[in-house]
Amino acid sequence: MTAVNARNAVEPSLSVIDSHHHLWIKKGQRYLMGEFEADVAACGHDVVASIFAECNAEYRSSGPPEMQPVGEAEFVRIEADKSAAGPMANKRLCTAFIGAADLSIGAAVDEVLQALDEASAGRFRGIRCAVYWDPDLSLNLGLRPYAAKGVLLDKTFRQGFRKLADRGLIYDAWQYEPQLPELCNLADAFPDTTIVVNHCGGPVGVNAYATDDRFGRWRRAISEVAQRPNTQMKLSGLAAKRIGLGLENRTTPATATELAAVWKPYVEACIEAFGAERCIWGSNYPVEASLCDYGTLIDAYKISAAACSDAEKRAIFSGNAARIYSLF
Repeated sequence: MTAVNARNAVEPSLSVIDSHHHLWIKKGQRYLMGEFEADVAACGHDVVASIFAECNAEYRSSGPPEMQPVGEAEFVRIEADKSAAGPMANKRLCTAFIGAADLSIGAAVDEVLQALDEASAGRFRGIRCAVYWDPDLSLNLGLRPYAAKGVLLDKTFRQGFRKLADRGLIYDAWQYEPQLPELCNLADAFPDTTIVVNHCGGPVGVNAYATDDRFGRWRRAISEVAQRPNTQMKLSGLAAKRIGLGLENRTTPATATELAAVWKPYVEACIEAFGAERCIWGSNYPVEASLCDYGTLIDAYKISAAACSDAEKRAIFSGNAARIYSLF
């Protein structure tokens, strides 16, 4: 399978590393390596590598509960090997893997981390914990249960977190905006651990959060996170209903221009706070597939980052991911 340049991609020569995508079969949706390769081939962009982000895919159905996420590492290895043996081998898809491990079991998580590394055949770079919590239950779409309130401050959780530092692993942070002060506390407690903040920090702008200053409130929160030099920002996940942008109400696919019109303020605020050298792009595909195709999604983020210099764009769309996740 070779790249198809049938569409007018935005800055097609600007190489892309997708630092955050999923593969799965669930809820009637099949999105495996074949589907991802087809999207990469048709997008018109020079996608040179990708990173699989945990998504509860293909967990083991038996054995100790803490070891069940190792099934996802085995699944990623199989899918990555398929691509590496095929005509798109040069794309290095799923060349790295961010797995899942329950840090709340404390120091015992070290055994799980070892198993994830072995099962993924060296692709393992760190873990992502979905620790989002809010008193508003409607923010949670039900894909996963809420984590315990205040888990990032929990002593046992931090004993598990310390094992990441011991192994030089990355923590992909996935929480809501109101929890960012807790993330700052965690970053201060572990200054040598790289923390990649997922989905632009999880902005919330609906229900009680739908106030006139919602954008400014989020911007102040991410700026506080950016004061911690061990944090990075992942430019991703801006299609979520909880942000309050109304994108879920569309009945037709969005254009890149339409998406950039609402996403650009968030992208620019992240780049201003963290600097281009600490921002990483990720698609969050196929979660965003209901909104637009893969190529349009990349277009929208490139348009949103148009004010950056060429060097800054190279850092955001490929260089930073390659460096932070040790891809090459």
